[in-house]
Amino acid sequence: MSCMVDVAIVGGGPAGLAAALAAKEAKPEAKVLVIERDKKLGGILRQCIHNGFGLHYFGEELTGPEYAQRFIDRVEKTDIEVWTDTMVLDVSQKREITCVNTELGLQKVEAGAVVLAMGCRERTRGALNIPGTRPAGVYTAGCAQRLVNMEGFMPGKEIVILGSGDIGLIMARRMTWEGAKVKLVAEIMPYSSGLNRNIVQCLVDNDIPLKFNHTVTAVNGRERVESVTVSEVDPATRRPIPGTEETIPCDTLLLSVGLIPENELSLAAGIQMDRVTSGAVVDETRQTSVPGVFACGNVLHVHDLVDNVSAEATLAGAAAARYAIDGPKATEWYAVKAENGVRYTAPQKLSKGASGKAELFFRVGNPVKNAAVEARCGDKVLARRKKNIMTPGEMEKIEIDLAEVQGEVVVTLV
Repeated sequence: MSCMVDVAIVGGGPAGLAAALAAKEAKPEAKVLVIERDKKLGGILRQCIHNGFGLHYFGEELTGPEYAQRFIDRVEKTDIEVWTDTMVLDVSQKREITCVNTELGLQKVEAGAVVLAMGCRERTRGALNIPGTRPAGVYTAGCAQRLVNMEGFMPGKEIVILGSGDIGLIMARRMTWEGAKVKLVAEIMPYSSGLNRNIVQCLVDNDIPLKFNHTVTAVNGRERVESVTVSEVDPATRRPIPGTEETIPCDTLLLSVGLIPENELSLAAGIQMDRVTSGAVVDETRQTSVPGVFACGNVLHVHDLVDNVSAEATLAGAAAARYAIDGPKATEWYAVKAENGVRYTAPQKLSKGASGKAELFFRVGNPVKNAAVEARCGDKVLARRKKNIMTPGEMEKIEIDLAEVQGEVVVTLV
């Protein structure tokens, strides 16, 4: 069977829901469809029961489920169509979506525009090649979060956490509050990849030790994790230093070692990808290299705040609706490049002749203090922003006037 819509959105998490609402607001006559593989809308926020969401977008502090429900309630008041428990198998360059569910069977959706909002996934033990046996008790931090917060199961009682990403930091606190003993958070880098506020609120406030330049070099145990071996690493090579091994008895190892944009559909569609972000290359409207296909949220680049996800998805959803109803606009682009300590930018290109303001999001490669970031077009400084400290764990942004862009834009630390 097949159907036709104006805007099809793949993913019903915070990005997909914000994009759907923005598409409907931009073009009320547009037929909008949200396709979500889970049984309910909300995405990863459903298991994030801690607060701290919504401070920028709603101006108040919400839990993850509360934040998601704000969007779900708004969607339900519109005629936006929602397919849950539906797996998308393919997105073509002609904006044809192949998906399947138990109710409708195999479906073909022909869309005027497509918004990719599939989110991201966690790196697993297999991606790290940690030596040792393969016992029970090794989980990603997000998996443990779902078990505790949604399923009501405790993964273990004596915990070691590898990686200081935000999910790992939050789970260190959560496991402690549930009665477990978190013996150590080990981080291979000389700095944390999580937000500073999470280090303070989750680790410092709960007396949980954090060791930088350390990693897990072995998992020990046959049926169940009995201990892990932790070693100091050389800061330059990140290789374990012989003689620094320490065995820590535990029954559970949680991995918080980075997130990867869920981009199998993007790759299959032949979309140009950014090797640094592992997401699509997009312009200021979040349109990819395939005309009429847009990307936003963590599938584009991993965000630290869901508020930024929603803001970015609003751009993508509105642009997708205009593309579907008004038709494509022939355009060329100027490149946006990251230099001198800036690891990447999003978007990576800007439309020639565009007007209005645009925010360039970026991350630094290493922590820097008392530095400024500039966006330049040739010799012209489009914008400059100074900050006392910038870290890789926190996404930064700088706003420029698109009317001033007359060539390649460079974002650089000065």
